[in-house]
Amino acid sequence: QVKVVESGGGSVQAGGSLRLSCAASGITVGRYCLGWWRQVPGKEREWVALIDIGGVTSVADSVKGRFTAAPDNAKYTLALQMSSLQVDDTAMYYCAAGRNYRGNCPPVYDWWGQGTQVTVSS
Repeated sequence: QVKVVESGGGSVQAGGSLRLSCAASGITVGRYCLGWWRQVPGKEREWVALIDIGGVTSVADSVKGRFTAAPDNAKYTLALQMSSLQVDDTAMYYCAAGRNYRGNCPPVYDWWGQGTQVTVSS
């Protein structure tokens, strides 16, 4: 059974750094995509970063240059390294796993963690 667990959230001052970790179990390397999303209450969920079937990482333009996706443990974990944090980065951050779909990441991710809160203060 696939299970996704996030950790590493917390409160940090603007300009600071945090490292989030996503640990996935019950998946097979090369058969799943693993990604990060964030959501603020009342707002739509926003994609942040992912690692695709081929092991290539990418991040959203809004966080490019500040956030990096760092795979580890044969891509069964995906850290989100966040630096130069801004107040607007405050959100609940979720990790999710999605099964291989036509050779790469699926349109829908089936397994989600419970989220880890990131709060950035000025």
